[in-house]
Amino acid sequence: MTQSTTETLTIPQNLGGQRIDLALQQMLPEHSRSRLQAWIKEGLVTVDGANVVAKTKVWGGEKVIVNQPPNLQENAFKPENIPLDIIYEDDAILVINKPAGLVVHPAAGNWGGTLLNALLYHYPAIADVPRCGIVHRLDKETTGLLVVAKTLEAQTSLVRQLQARTVKREYRAIVWGQVWRNGKIDQPMGRHPHARTKMAVLRNGKPAVTHYEVLERFGTNTYMRCRLETGRTHQIRVHMQYIKAPMVGDPQYGIGNIIPHNKMSEVLKEAIAGFNRQALHAVKLGLIHPVTNAFMEWQIELPEDMRSLLEAMRHEDAPEWEGEFDLAVDENGLYIGDDDWDDDLDDDESLDEDLLDEDLQDEELNEDTKDD
Repeated sequence: MTQSTTETLTIPQNLGGQRIDLALQQMLPEHSRSRLQAWIKEGLVTVDGANVVAKTKVWGGEKVIVNQPPNLQENAFKPENIPLDIIYEDDAILVINKPAGLVVHPAAGNWGGTLLNALLYHYPAIADVPRCGIVHRLDKETTGLLVVAKTLEAQTSLVRQLQARTVKREYRAIVWGQVWRNGKIDQPMGRHPHARTKMAVLRNGKPAVTHYEVLERFGTNTYMRCRLETGRTHQIRVHMQYIKAPMVGDPQYGIGNIIPHNKMSEVLKEAIAGFNRQALHAVKLGLIHPVTNAFMEWQIELPEDMRSLLEAMRHEDAPEWEGEFDLAVDENGLYIGDDDWDDDLDDDESLDEDLLDEDLQDEELNEDTKDD
C-alpha cells in the first residue's frame, strides 16, 4: 500500500509577506497550487504546529510540515480481489455482468476498486494485453454485459468489430414521462461547454444516433428498448434528456428533485426514492468470436433493482391509448418480440469511438470526478 510522506520546510526570508499557498508553490514546484490548497484545506499543512488557511501569510523563518497523501494513481494497475459475475468464458474472451457501482477503468477519482483491478487479480496473464483486455466501457452505475479480451489476438478482433459497429448491444431504460411512439434521435454530441464532466447535444458535436422503442408505458414513466448507431460517452442518457424523457435516477442528466409526487402512489414514491442510479442496463451482447468466427449472443435478465422498480410502476393507473399495444416483454422484462432492427445498429452507450485506438481513460468524464 502506498504510504503518505512528510516533508519539513522552513519559509525563506525572500518569501516573507506572501500567502502560504503561494510560498509553497514556489518551494514545491512539482505540485500545482490547487493541489497545495486542497492539502491546506484538509489540514495536511501546518505552520509552526498550527493549521492554516490558504490565505494565511508567512513572514519567513516559520517551520512548515507538509503531510503529502499517498499517490492513489499508483494503485491503478494493482490486482484486487473483487468478485466478478462471469456469464461466459473461454481461452479468448470473458463476458461479464457488471454490477452498479463498479468503475471499468481507473481514472481520476477511481484509481482502485475497478474492473481492471479485478481482472488483474483473477487473470494475471491479462496484464500482457493492452488495457488488460478492456475494449469498451459501461458507466459506473450502468449495469449489464461487457466483453473483455484475454489475448492480444482477441483484443485486436474485438476492437475492429467495435470500430465496424458489428458488435450487437441492446439496452433497457426506464425514463420519466410517457413516450408514445418509437423513434430515432439524430443529434450530435460533445463535451458540455460549461460542465466539463458532462456531455451535451451540441450543434458542432460529433454525430450521435440513438434508436428507441417503447416496451411499456405507465402513469409517469416509460420502459424502453435502446440501440445505437454510434457510441458517444453517455449517449443514451444525453439523448433521453434531449427528448425530455430523462432517465429515472440519473444524477447528471435526470430531473433532480422535480418529481411528480402528486401523480404517484406511496409505493412508487418509495421505490423511486430508493433508486439511486440511472435506470439503464445492457441486456444483450452479440459478436463474432475472435477465434471460431462464429456469431455468439448473450442475454441476461434485468437486475433486481430495475425489476422491483418496474413492478411498482405496473401497479399504477395505466395510461390510455387507442388500439391494442403488444408490450412484447416477459415477466423479467426481457424482449420477446421480433428483432426487427438492423444488426449494424449497435455500440456501447459508454464507448466513445474516438477512444478505441487511444487509452480508454477519460479522467474528466469519470463519474466521480464531477464533484462522476
